[in-house]
Amino acid sequence: MEFLPAVTLLAVLIQVIFEGYRWQIVPIYILALLLYLLPYTLPKTTQHNPSRSLWRKIAWMTLLLGIFVLSIALPVLLPIPRLPAATGPYKVGTFSLMLTDTSRKELYSGKPDDPRRIMIQVWYPANPNPGDLKAPWVDRADIISPAISRYLKLPSFFLDHLKYARTDAYLDAPVSNARSNYPLLLFSHGWNGFRSQNSYQVINYASNGYVVVAVDHTYGAVATIFPDGEVAYNNPQALPEGLSDKEYFPIANRLLNQWVGDLGFVLDKLTEMNQDDPAHGLTGKIDLDKVGVFGHSTGGGATVEFCERDSRCKAGVGLDAYMSPVSGTVFELGLRQPFLFMFSETWPSAKNWKLFNELYSNSDHATVLTILGTSHYDFSDLPILSPIATQLGLKGPLSSDRVVKIVLNYPLAFFNQVFYGIPTKLLDGPSRDYPEVVIP
Repeated sequence: MEFLPAVTLLAVLIQVIFEGYRWQIVPIYILALLLYLLPYTLPKTTQHNPSRSLWRKIAWMTLLLGIFVLSIALPVLLPIPRLPAATGPYKVGTFSLMLTDTSRKELYSGKPDDPRRIMIQVWYPANPNPGDLKAPWVDRADIISPAISRYLKLPSFFLDHLKYARTDAYLDAPVSNARSNYPLLLFSHGWNGFRSQNSYQVINYASNGYVVVAVDHTYGAVATIFPDGEVAYNNPQALPEGLSDKEYFPIANRLLNQWVGDLGFVLDKLTEMNQDDPAHGLTGKIDLDKVGVFGHSTGGGATVEFCERDSRCKAGVGLDAYMSPVSGTVFELGLRQPFLFMFSETWPSAKNWKLFNELYSNSDHATVLTILGTSHYDFSDLPILSPIATQLGLKGPLSSDRVVKIVLNYPLAFFNQVFYGIPTKLLDGPSRDYPEVVIP
C-alpha cells in the first residue's frame, strides 16, 4: 500500500504526457501530488503538543477531502461531450474541403482583391472500412474552442477539452451504395457559429439517408481555419451592434447576401462533384432534384433569402431564423416551398415576430412551432456540453434529452415527408408525446 501514492502520481504524469493537460482534472493532479507528499509532511503526534498535531492532521484531511470532491465534480459537470446516437440505418462518413469562388470578392478580410474562400464539411451515408478513424467534433479545436469560449463570455480555456470529443462519423469513409443517390441538405450556421455546431443533427440526417453539407461563412463564423493554417476570425464590423434600424439593415443585408452567395456557390460545386468526384466518391450520389436548406439564427435568415431566390431549394427549415437582414421583397413575395420554422421560447423579439408573420402570411406551405423551455442555443450542440448548461446560460430550462429529441425528430420528419414521401402527423398539431411543442 505504501507504493500506491507513487503509482497514482505516475499514472497522472502518463496521462498528461500521452493524452494532454485537462483543466477539469487539475484537482486530481493536485490530489495525486499531495498524497505522494503526505507521508513526508503530515505532522507526528508528540507528547508535548498532541492537540496541535491533531488539528493539523484534521486540516490536512479536510483539504484532501475537499480536493477529492472537486476532482470528482469537475469531470462530471464538464465532461468530454458525447453526441447522441444517430437514429438511422446508415453509418456516416465525413470530409472537409476548401472552396474558392473567384467570381466574388471577399468583403470582410480588409483586402478587397481577395476572392471569397469558404470551408465546407460533408456528411453522408457510408460503408466505413475497419481502419477508418472517427472524426473529431470540431476540426482544430485548439483554435475553435477558445474562440467559442470568448464569444460565450467564458474563460478562454473553458472548452479546451473539446479536442478530445469524437463523433460517430468516419473520416473519408467510402460512400454507401445502399441507394443510387441521396437527397441533399445544406446547413447555414448563425452569427459567430461554425460549420459543425449542429453535429448531432447533421449526423442524424446522414444516418437517415441524406448528404448534408455545412458551410463556414468566413468572417461571420467564430473562426474559419484554412488548410494552409490561416485563420479568419469573426469580423464584428460585418454585423455591428448599436446601430439604428436604418443604419443596420443595409449592413446586415450585405452580410446575408454574401451568405446566400455561399450557399449558391456550394450548390454549384456539389453539382460539379456529382458529375465527377473521384476524390470523395460522390459522383452520381446526390439527388439534385431534392435539395433542402436549413439554418440557425442569421443562417436561418440566409435560408429564407436563398430559398426565395433559388428554385433549386425544394424545402427549408429555419431554427430561430433571424429575419431582420432579410430583403423586404422576400416578405412580400413569401415562400413557395414547404417550410418548417422552429422557434425557441425566448428568442423571437417583437420585431422578429412582426417580420416573420408577414412572411408566413404570404407563404404557401409554412409550418411554425415553438418549443417551450428553450432558448436560442438549444438549436445547436451547446446543450449537450454539460449537465449544467442551463446554469451556464447555454440553454433554456428544458432538459437536454428533451431538446435533443425534439430537434432531431421534427425536422427529420419534415424532410422525410418532403423528400422520401414518408407521411407524418407530427406537424399537424399538438402531440401527446411532445407537450413542450406548441403548433398554432
